[in-house]
Amino acid sequence: MDSQQIEELAARWLARRDGSDWSERDEAEFQAWVGESTAHMVAFVRLEAAWKQAKRLKALSAGVPPGQVPAPENWQLTPFFDKRDPGQGPVSDFPAFPSASSQQQPETPDAGAGAPPDTGTRGRHRKRQPLRAIAAGFLLAVAGSLAWYVWQTEPDYSTPVGGLSSVPMPDGSKVTLNTDSEIRVAVTENERRVELRQGEAFFEVAKDPSRPFVVIVGKKRVVAVGTAFSVRRNGDDVRVAITEGRVRIEDAADRSTAPDAVDDKVLTLSAGSIARATDAGVLVQQKPIPEIQSDLSWRTGYLIFRDTALADAIAEFNRYNVRKILIEDPNVAAIRVSGKFRSTQFEAFVRLLEEGFPVRARIVDGQIVLTDSRSATNAVAPEQN
Repeated sequence: MDSQQIEELAARWLARRDGSDWSERDEAEFQAWVGESTAHMVAFVRLEAAWKQAKRLKALSAGVPPGQVPAPENWQLTPFFDKRDPGQGPVSDFPAFPSASSQQQPETPDAGAGAPPDTGTRGRHRKRQPLRAIAAGFLLAVAGSLAWYVWQTEPDYSTPVGGLSSVPMPDGSKVTLNTDSEIRVAVTENERRVELRQGEAFFEVAKDPSRPFVVIVGKKRVVAVGTAFSVRRNGDDVRVAITEGRVRIEDAADRSTAPDAVDDKVLTLSAGSIARATDAGVLVQQKPIPEIQSDLSWRTGYLIFRDTALADAIAEFNRYNVRKILIEDPNVAAIRVSGKFRSTQFEAFVRLLEEGFPVRARIVDGQIVLTDSRSATNAVAPEQN
């Protein structure tokens, strides 16, 4: 039996259980069906949660004042049904709710297995059958929207030190999380929002002009419609690099500014821009897009350096590794390096430094300390494990 058939049976059980003629025998058979497999239990629990939400719909209020839910037996009073003679029951174009003992065969080969039994006369159930069919169909429709509901509960995503993760979003956008990073996602009908709590993330935004894509990072908001950019957070300091499209940087506390308004607190940037925003202001630098792409090579697990000061290269390596590298000598910190390295293979990087530069590495209190090998003090300095 496939998942659709299981959900159909779960919907029938739920609709029947809400009837007034639920018996101990029904309960026993229902519990037996639920206990047959985890899939049965999951399908029923999911639909039951959706049904509880559905009870709040005004369409089923039956004239009851707002804030109150009518009893299930009063649902036939809703304006969706034609109020005829009580003996005829509500009018509906939906098929009747089938029972296991009915002579009519189920539409699916396995639908009869585990279906709720008929514990009374057919005439006795006639008034409730159309409503139950509507309930079952409605439950299946609502179940399909539960995934969207889950995305609106603001899930958190994070990576450990040295980790890398891709987070797909329901609108088609994708977020790539760098090492030791954390985000919170919230997608609504009016906005797609990601809060960057720490670390760095690269955003590939699906085009949707009606729903801006907003990254909250510290005291800043980075707003885009359809673009690709990275955001890196260091406390309240923010670095934004745009590889495609345009983004807008604004103060998070001021959300009233129109997209095209001129405001000294709003800055619009295009592809090739790198912005560094602090409390003191925003500094913008222009770079060729291939160079920015190279700076974002962490997305493939590599770090690329181009005539980079060793102090800066070490700072990057330390982001991806628990064991840190320290530089004691200013002469070593000023060494310029170039190359492509695995972000988590710091040992290989240190070995290359020792082989190609006047650098000596020692382990001190669990950390790697780099000093100038030409210094006289290094000849007698002991190593500590």
